[in-house]
Amino acid sequence: MQLTPSIRSALAAGAAVTVLFAGAGAAAAAPAAPPASTTAPKAPATAPAAAAHSPYSQLRSLATFSAERLATADLVAAAKWGTGSPIDDPAREQEVLKSVAEQARQLGADPEATTRIFKDQIEANKVVQRGLYRQWDANPAQAPTERPDLQEVRKEINRVNGELVRAIAASPHARSAPSCTPLLTTAAARVRAERQLDGLHTVALARSLPSVCSAA
Repeated sequence: MQLTPSIRSALAAGAAVTVLFAGAGAAAAAPAAPPASTTAPKAPATAPAAAAHSPYSQLRSLATFSAERLATADLVAAAKWGTGSPIDDPAREQEVLKSVAEQARQLGADPEATTRIFKDQIEANKVVQRGLYRQWDANPAQAPTERPDLQEVRKEINRVNGELVRAIAASPHARSAPSCTPLLTTAAARVRAERQLDGLHTVALARSLPSVCSAA
């Protein structure tokens, strides 16, 4: 397949972000457990629950739901492909931002921080849609042959939005801590590996997260 400069740039950026995530993930990995000792005290029974609410766990949830939201971008692109509908949809974007801000207020979270994070989420989804359009333009054989129902896709987006708002509301201290950036980078690297994201979706995941550690 003949790669256009834009596709080569996207792939190169994806490779660079992949290397960054992989390196940061290794550097920030949890330390190895100390050697077993017969005199060492047993871990408290509450340790698993505490771990589930740790800053890393909270940031991992944000990265996970961000990746889950990105998966819907493929469906949106397929639904719009060939219809003439633009990728940018300011009216829909404002509707989403207004909705998540209200959800944040109901949860006692900061609506402005939530809105900033979701602006990045929206831009990340458009990164995927534009990247897929470039691929399909360059190789029409890869273009979708079925068109998803956009209204049904948006129901799924709304569901993930709600999960992401709750994850934001549950993580103000993790997002404002000095350790936020390395922990978030590690979490994103793990999510990328688990979901086997390609270069395009890796770039988009990175684009979805820059406001997380400055928005608590």
